[in-house]
Amino acid sequence: MKKNVIYIFAAALLLNSCADLDQTSLSSIDRDNFYKSKEDIETAINGIYQEFTVDGFYGMFNNQSIYINDLQTDYVKAGAQTNSAHIRELSNFAVQPTNLFVGYAWEEHYTAINRANVVIDKVSDAAWLDEQTQKNYINEARFLRALMYFNLVRYFGGVPIVLHDGEGEGAPRNTIDEVFEQIVNDFTAAESLPATYSTRDSKASSSAASALLSKVYLEWAQTSTEKSKLNQRDYYQKAIDYAQKVIDSGKYRLLDKFIDNWSVDKKNGPEHIFSIEHDRSVNGNVTGHCTFATNWSNSEPVLLATSDRYYEQTDPKDQRRDGSWAKRIYNPNTSSDFVFDIPRFRKYIDSLNYANPSSSGNAAGQSTNTTVIRYAEVLLIKAEAENELNGPTAAAYDAINQVRRRAYWSPYLNIQNTPSDGSPLELSGLTKEEFREHLREERRLEFILEGHRWFDLKRWHILVKYVKAHTPSNEEVTGTKTTKAENVSKKNYYLPLPQDQIILNPNLEQNWGYSGETGDGPYDSSFE
Repeated sequence: MKKNVIYIFAAALLLNSCADLDQTSLSSIDRDNFYKSKEDIETAINGIYQEFTVDGFYGMFNNQSIYINDLQTDYVKAGAQTNSAHIRELSNFAVQPTNLFVGYAWEEHYTAINRANVVIDKVSDAAWLDEQTQKNYINEARFLRALMYFNLVRYFGGVPIVLHDGEGEGAPRNTIDEVFEQIVNDFTAAESLPATYSTRDSKASSSAASALLSKVYLEWAQTSTEKSKLNQRDYYQKAIDYAQKVIDSGKYRLLDKFIDNWSVDKKNGPEHIFSIEHDRSVNGNVTGHCTFATNWSNSEPVLLATSDRYYEQTDPKDQRRDGSWAKRIYNPNTSSDFVFDIPRFRKYIDSLNYANPSSSGNAAGQSTNTTVIRYAEVLLIKAEAENELNGPTAAAYDAINQVRRRAYWSPYLNIQNTPSDGSPLELSGLTKEEFREHLREERRLEFILEGHRWFDLKRWHILVKYVKAHTPSNEEVTGTKTTKAENVSKKNYYLPLPQDQIILNPNLEQNWGYSGETGDGPYDSSFE
């Protein structure tokens, strides 16, 4: 195993990793002769970003985050065109330690972590750099490392914390609280980065660090670990404070037109805080293929809604309905609208380019960016944390009602609509529990197929109860339960650790439920 080399691929630096947090090189150059210029360092940092979109179909932010976080819910299923057992495992809450999405998730995240560690170590020793430049490079790598650990702790629970190149072999799992502490430390350091960049929301910034800290603290407050129980109120307050910091910056706003968040000609817009860049010719967003590969037909694509009721039950005055679902869409081949039996996921259909023969079919939507966090979520984080800490205060209402006003704004008529059922547009006069339910519904409507839903149901401790209650029955006429509803159990609060990792590192313990355990295991009565 070579420890002192770097690898070059596609003009970006790929630093070593393997299934056990390490990997044998294919081609290499002497690492000691690298990191001699700013260009070298920036190439190395680009190598961290590159890991976000490698491995095509299984890529971290190409498809993986959607498959893990939306398929494992009530509203998304593997369509009839799915020929992958690994996708069906996720769809049916039957995921195994050998699942390829699980394996790639572990390997890709630790590859990115190791690349970040190398940058941090090497730049820390680069005495030829001025202090501010050195600090910026280190903190950019720390931001990216924090993002990786934030994903890992939500996927797997406690994972090994590795902070230097060459470490990690045989490392046991750290606790969930220890991983969160490291995430907070790294994102806090990253708050000293530049606030934004003029043309990119895909580069680590202090604003993105603050936004993600608000999300981290909200998540940590709800994990039910020993430390989070002791500090829950403090974590909710920190979630509020960091969200308010982003709001007060004045750098972001909600777009009037909801669907513009996914338009390929409006990337890096004022609602985007941190995104993953995609271009179909380089690192295509495979979700665009999986949601629209069957084009204008009722043949089921790989990712499909479990029922048309999610579209039908959404208020037509709420622009998130037609921004999230495509019940009908213009077919340039027939010069007419095609109406789908089951609506397609609208966010990943590139309507500017799908009629172009060079970009139609499977390529349509693959230039759509993946949004990690946007301003609407910051507002809903503030509203949720405020309600959990203090009840439905004026601040909580103000935050959630901004999202609702945008939802019911008509960007075409330039008028403010109100709900069709006659209920008030702006929420008020609710109990804490009522506000909580409204908040959860707003998140469901706002973030369809954005890789949030499984995380949300888990942190609210309602995953099993919700999936059993809300997953549509087969064809919604037989009354029979779906495989999703039959299979979901408390073990699905986390993914299994990859089997090959446990073989390579016997100090890793498998997550509860994936070795035949039954009952409630480590989950108390608050997990439903």
